[in-house]
Amino acid sequence: MKKLILLLTFVTFVSCNTEKARQKVEEFRLEKSKTAINTVLDAWHKAAADADFNAYFSKMTDAAIFIGTDATENWKNEDFKAFSKPYFDKGKAWSFTALERNVFISEYGDIAWFDELLDTQMELCRGSGVLKKVNDTWKISHYVLSIAIPNDNVKEIVKLKQANDSIVKSQL
Repeated sequence: MKKLILLLTFVTFVSCNTEKARQKVEEFRLEKSKTAINTVLDAWHKAAADADFNAYFSKMTDAAIFIGTDATENWKNEDFKAFSKPYFDKGKAWSFTALERNVFISEYGDIAWFDELLDTQMELCRGSGVLKKVNDTWKISHYVLSIAIPNDNVKEIVKLKQANDSIVKSQL
């Protein structure tokens, strides 16, 4: 009986320690992925600020989508490259600096999504997007940029954009 109790105690001890070790490995893996994702996003924003076209688009998947602040800006990657190239060629694209960012990773560790508050030439903006692992490298697959408008100013902004929005809606 004592041997059975000792065996059960040993199995319980090993099981608990194995679970704790597995959790620590999982936490380390998640933090490592989040660090890699933050590095990619920061480098992507820096590449735009430096007007480095190749570095900027190397951080995106071939099928990436970029949704800009204008209602007409829903760009497939090749179209976004064509739109962006003249800005990069002039040596001045755009400059976004993340003030805060939240990163979330799927349970399989191959898809991540994020939101960020940005300091930009348009003042505060929000960015959000999806990254996926491509050959062990995180790449931006989808990005949405929006201008942060204080709730108290929404009515005046709506009035400013109403005519343009009517045109866009009539074309859809």
